[in-house]
Amino acid sequence: MSLGNILVTGGGGFLGKALVTKLVDKGENVFSFSRSRYSDLDKLGVSQIQGDLADADAVADALKGMDTVFHTAAKPGIWGAYDEYFRINVTGTVHVIDACMKNKVGQMIHTSSPSVVFDDKDMHGANESVPYPDKYLAPYPETKALAEKEVMKAAGQGLCVIILRPHLIWGPEDNHLVPGIINRAQRLKIIGPDTDLVDTIYVDNAADAHILAAEKLSQNPDLSGNIYFISQDEPMSKWTLANAFLAAAGLPPIKGHVSGKTAYAAGWLFECIYRTFGIKKDPPMTRFAAKELATSHWFDISRAKNDLGYVPKISTQEGLKRLKAWLNQE
Repeated sequence: MSLGNILVTGGGGFLGKALVTKLVDKGENVFSFSRSRYSDLDKLGVSQIQGDLADADAVADALKGMDTVFHTAAKPGIWGAYDEYFRINVTGTVHVIDACMKNKVGQMIHTSSPSVVFDDKDMHGANESVPYPDKYLAPYPETKALAEKEVMKAAGQGLCVIILRPHLIWGPEDNHLVPGIINRAQRLKIIGPDTDLVDTIYVDNAADAHILAAEKLSQNPDLSGNIYFISQDEPMSKWTLANAFLAAAGLPPIKGHVSGKTAYAAGWLFECIYRTFGIKKDPPMTRFAAKELATSHWFDISRAKNDLGYVPKISTQEGLKRLKAWLNQE
């Protein structure tokens, strides 16, 4: 089925590009909205619209004539000025919502994150009923939660929307998770129990889930307002996976161990120092990172299976093979 004219915000990003590629392969008419222009999208024949999510007029113009919007653009990370996260993740999302309403866009698929419900404690098989926590230790999860609430409000006002929460997206062309592990290989330590389990999702599976969400929403508008966790459906030790990433890059496994409490104290200290001196780059540790690294967080994706027909097509092992091939050609 056709999704009509499609706009992907952040179409040149990691998830955005994988999504755009799959949509083009399906014969869809795809547009990308990003601050930069990407030669890879030119090669795919994708119409690129340059603009900033914080510019309401630019977003409204980009969404004229669109039938479906995939809102994947966001500011990720564990450190930075709250105002900048708010500007992109919250204000930008509100502009996309307003533009959808103004231009009578048929539907919106919003990319969120499981971190919006992370309460600093272990999460074992949690489902979509888990509430938002009372406080956040970093601007990314806090602003993504605020964005989710705006999307849910829009659903109540008649916009057809689905929210997806992919957890730790990785794969070839990853510019965040895998490079972060590889670049810190010599300094990495196991934090907290080495048996903690986490969910992840291979990038192609995440893109598939977005397309399924749009197709199912087109067929059944009653799904509007629903939130779905999506993953590999294969929780595993984060340290086993990190070592697999390192092995794919030809690097040795992580050595050494630090307790969760020690990492949290170090994160608090680094945050104080970096904030006091206005240091922009990421600290070696933050309180949020320490809590995430020292706990389990994996999720029940039964709802996505039942409502969307989502099943991860690319296994973790196959994904690792593809990641290794990509890293070796770099």
